[in-house]
Amino acid sequence: MFDDRAEAGDRLAAALADRDIDADLVLAIPRGGLPVARPVADRLDAPLDIVAAKKMGMPGNAEFAIGAAASDGSVWYNDEVIDRYGVEESYLEEERDRAAETAREKIDRYRGDRDPPEMAGKTVVVVDDGVATGATARACLRQVRNAGADRVVLAVPLGPPDSLRALESEADAVVAVEEPQPFNAVGAHYRTFDQVTDAEAMAYLGWETPAE
Repeated sequence: MFDDRAEAGDRLAAALADRDIDADLVLAIPRGGLPVARPVADRLDAPLDIVAAKKMGMPGNAEFAIGAAASDGSVWYNDEVIDRYGVEESYLEEERDRAAETAREKIDRYRGDRDPPEMAGKTVVVVDDGVATGATARACLRQVRNAGADRVVLAVPLGPPDSLRALESEADAVVAVEEPQPFNAVGAHYRTFDQVTDAEAMAYLGWETPAE
């Protein structure tokens, strides 16, 4: 159990330092990942930026994730579920485009006309406040990899063991402080898990207002 995201970030930063993981860049998955990523970036002495993805929902059940798409169009599909339920290719394409556009809108809302960070040849640490299924994290990791990062690390305070093991196929390293069993929703493992506002998110980035 973590007190809040800030405390989780401090503990995650210590876990990364214990494993001698350095970073050229830390990317938070907004909005909840930003309070966690701020102490991580400070501890690793790396700039902090953002990467975003949106889950893709099952036809007729938007809460049932069948994949996720990042803001650049990088996508992860849960092929097992898609095959089991016979989800049509046309639906997947439409849902992918919708999810990617939603992720782009979130990025644009924060970044404005600021240039995206350069990732080619760098060690990039992707941070969120936790993973459940890991769908969003997978799409974000694929975006970072597709941008040419030399080494990709996923760092989260907590997640279920099976999801964390599965994510090892997407990253060079996966670091988690806790792997609770049984696993409930991410927020159930925090004493305080308030929603992060856009203004708070940009304050963690040092971007007081969106760029014009």
